[in-house]
Amino acid sequence: MRLNEEVELQGRLVALVPYGAGHVPRYHQWMKSEELQKLTASEPLTLEQEYQMQRSWREDADKCTFIVLDKLRWVSGLCTEEDCMVGDVNLFLTDPEDTTVAEIEIMIAGVTKLGIKKFQAKINLENTISIAMFQNFHFKEVSISDMFQEVTLWLTVDNCRRKWLLEQTNHIEEKRYSQRLGEAIGKIHLPAD
Repeated sequence: MRLNEEVELQGRLVALVPYGAGHVPRYHQWMKSEELQKLTASEPLTLEQEYQMQRSWREDADKCTFIVLDKLRWVSGLCTEEDCMVGDVNLFLTDPEDTTVAEIEIMIAGVTKLGIKKFQAKINLENTISIAMFQNFHFKEVSISDMFQEVTLWLTVDNCRRKWLLEQTNHIEEKRYSQRLGEAIGKIHLPAD
């Protein structure tokens, strides 16, 4: 999503940066894990397909993707941004008629810029670890699909929840993101479209 292409969010322990081409090789390595594929309901992709996916996520108006960095290692300057990667955060605007609803893959506060009023998580029924994590974040089960073998959980952002989220994230500093992969950018082979 172009909205977050220059947004960097810094918390106490992590920083969120836009998912860029320089992150793809490490992300691709992660996604080779069969366990991670199962937990994220993902299919294995080639490196070229992963680059295409990164570009589409950047261009699509209905996706907002950040890479999660270990902030302490990253700000030290002793390692590359790619080496500091610890995960990702995705928001999918799934309802074109209600742009205040977003499907989320990990908990973040997206209420100020995007105006999100409801987070929705769809999780495979066998993924009890993720279900428990989202329930700990106060997501409530709203449906179970036997056909897709998944549970849908929602977190509604009412005024009270919005205030709480803002209080919990008031230490987060938003900055203009400038890619810090340095000279490595020029060495990355980007496949042709």
